[in-house]
Amino acid sequence: MEPVTVGVEEEFLLTDPRTGAPVPKNTAVARTAKQSGVELQLELTGCQVEISTGVHTDTAALLAELGSLRRAVAECAKRNDARLLAVAVPPSVPEEFPVTDTPRYQRIADRFGMLAREQGLCGCHVHAGVPDRDTALRVSNQLRPWLPVFLALTANSSIYRGADTGYASWRSILWHRWPSAGPPPYFESVADYDALVDLMVSGGSILDRKMVYWDVRPSESYPTIEVRISDVPATVTESALLATLIRASVMTALADLDEGRRAPAVRAEVLRAAYWNAARYGLDGAGLDPRTRHVISAHALVNGLIEHVTPALEALGAQVFVRDAVATVLRTGNGAQRQRAVFREGGDISRLTTELEHITLEGCP
Repeated sequence: MEPVTVGVEEEFLLTDPRTGAPVPKNTAVARTAKQSGVELQLELTGCQVEISTGVHTDTAALLAELGSLRRAVAECAKRNDARLLAVAVPPSVPEEFPVTDTPRYQRIADRFGMLAREQGLCGCHVHAGVPDRDTALRVSNQLRPWLPVFLALTANSSIYRGADTGYASWRSILWHRWPSAGPPPYFESVADYDALVDLMVSGGSILDRKMVYWDVRPSESYPTIEVRISDVPATVTESALLATLIRASVMTALADLDEGRRAPAVRAEVLRAAYWNAARYGLDGAGLDPRTRHVISAHALVNGLIEHVTPALEALGAQVFVRDAVATVLRTGNGAQRQRAVFREGGDISRLTTELEHITLEGCP
C-alpha cells in the first residue's frame, strides 16, 4: 500500500489571561510570530490564528512540528498579553466578534451578516496528497461514512457562553449554519462538483470557491484532499492521531478504488443523523454507523475505523502510535470530556481557561 503525504492546519483562540474572554489580537500575534520566523494565517475573526505544518511522510516528525509550533505561537501570544487555547468554541464570549480587517473577510461579513460576526470557531484541517481532483472526489465518497468517527474522537467544544452546552462538539452545530458546511455530497464526477459549486457562487450562498466548507473537499490551493470535520484537538498527540487516521483512511480508500470497491452512497439524512450523535455525545455515548444504520457505542465506532485502516497503519509503521494514542484518549478523555470535568468542579471560566492553556501545550517540547 503506497503511503501518501500529510499536512495539518490548526486554528487557535486568543483569550484574555485574566477573564478568559476572546481578544482581537490576531494581527499583533501574527506580527510577533513573523519576527520569530513563524508564519501565521489570520482567520475570519480577530481572536483567531492558524498554524500550518509542512508536508510530512513521518508521524513522529509531524508530531514534533505540531508541538514546536504550538509552543512558539503560545509564547508569541503571551508577549501580546494573550493566551493561546486549543479549543473549538470560546468558553466565554462577548456579544460580537470583530471581523479581521482584510478585504475578503470584510466582504464575507457584509454578505453573511451576524453569521460572520458570531464565530470564533476553531477547527483542524488535514491535507492528504492525491494525484488529481477526480481522485480527490472519489476518495471523498469513500470517506463520507467515517466522518462522524473523526468528529467524535476529537470533539473539543462542550463549554460555550459560560455554560455546558450538553454537546461534545458545539462547534459542529454552529458551523453547520453556513450554507456550504457539513457532509459533502456524493459526487459522480468533477463536472458534477463544479456545477454545484458554480451554482452556489452564482446564487450568492458562497462568495467564492474557497467558501466551499464541506467536511471533505479538493483543496483549491494544493494537490490534496482536505478533511475539515474536526474540532481543533485539545493536544498535539490528538492532532497527530487525527492526521494519521485520516492519512490511513485516504490510503485505504485509494486501495479500495483500485480494486473496484466503492463505498455506499450514504444518504445525506443518515449522515447528518450520525453527525448529530457524534456532536452530541462525542466518546461518551452511542454513535450511529452510517454504513449499517446501527446504533453502537462511540468506542466501537473508533475501533471499527482502526480495524478498517489497519493495513495502511502497518504500511506507515504507525500502528503502535495509534494504538497508544487512542488508548490515552479513551482513558483520559478528549477535549470535550476534559473541559466538562473542570467546569463541573466549579464552573469558573478563568480557572477553565487556565487549565485549557495547560492542555494546549501538553506534550509540546
